Amino acid sequence: MTATKGLEGIVATTSSISSIIDGVLTYRGFDIDDLAENASFEEVAYLLWCGKLPNRAELAQLVQDLNKYAAVPDSVIEQIKTYPKDTNSMAALRTAISSLALYDPEANDMTPEANLRKAIKLQAQIPTIIAAFARIRQGKEPIAPKQCESIAENFLYMLLGTDPEPVAIQALDKALVLHADHELNASTFTARVTVATLSDIYSGVTSAIGALKGPLHGGANEAVMAMLEDIGSLENTVPYINGKLANKEKIMGFGHRVYKNGDPRAKHLQKMSYELSKITGNLNWYNMSIKIEEIVTGQKGLKPNVDFYSASVYTSLEIPRDLFTPIFAISRTSGWTAHILEQYENNRLIRPRAEYTGVSGQKYIPIDGR
Repeated sequence: MTATKGLEGIVATTSSISSIIDGVLTYRGFDIDDLAENASFEEVAYLLWCGKLPNRAELAQLVQDLNKYAAVPDSVIEQIKTYPKDTNSMAALRTAISSLALYDPEANDMTPEANLRKAIKLQAQIPTIIAAFARIRQGKEPIAPKQCESIAENFLYMLLGTDPEPVAIQALDKALVLHADHELNASTFTARVTVATLSDIYSGVTSAIGALKGPLHGGANEAVMAMLEDIGSLENTVPYINGKLANKEKIMGFGHRVYKNGDPRAKHLQKMSYELSKITGNLNWYNMSIKIEEIVTGQKGLKPNVDFYSASVYTSLEIPRDLFTPIFAISRTSGWTAHILEQYENNRLIRPRAEYTGVSGQKYIPIDGR
């Protein structure tokens, strides 16, 4: 056996959910460009779970179910109120999602029907939890979800306390579509490993959130925004980035292990970043981003990934920087749960081997002789 660092190039399973072939991302065979321009996030979630796009009646039923399940138990909200005010947002989300299982009578029901209902419940409740946490730490009361046509609209309403503008709903909805699934990424693989033991779907999603919390996976867009804030202005951009490159420092939001010719999702968020910037009247973040892309791509040949322009999109939507990764989780819950359902359908315990590199032939020495 020979180890491959980071499992790079290893095909660990088969899946019919999403694919990345020759730089083209598809969900169930639909090109991401087609879905990003035409589909709602609710349609995409249904596609990932059920293998086909919903008809009008099926979509209406899903929206109805998402609205029905969007409220979270009062005990979970009260628990969130006990978190320290400086709690990491992903740690808070991980803890709250885990606790949801305590209040779901179907938590340990492993029938396909119950697991699909739990997938819908998790998708409905994760935005409510994130918005509640954001408001509670500001000393405000959470806002209950209302009957909405989209998760994007409901989340922005619960977070900001006002009815969002159509362009804001469209922007967030598109971001959710673009982040919904991405083949066997770190958090999705983590979810599948967990449920391959026949643990429950809540455990799988909690595990996935733990993996997404890491800055090498879900935190890149936060790091991009931190960099933009550190630069501050367009005038500072060229010397700042050239200095980073000269010191061989990583520029967050560029390059991707599986995309050699650019992330196909980035262009959609670049366009949305520009449109939102025009509406807000603040083109600073967008113009800086364009300049950074020009420098990094020109000097290093690296192209922006999905995280790069999502930073300025979320900032234009008045979303705090440390909620960027939790919003990623809102979207990716659709993919995580789709993979969990697929894992349950044809399960085998995931148990790879390790190439041993330690010393050999050692003999036990009594403690007095050591």
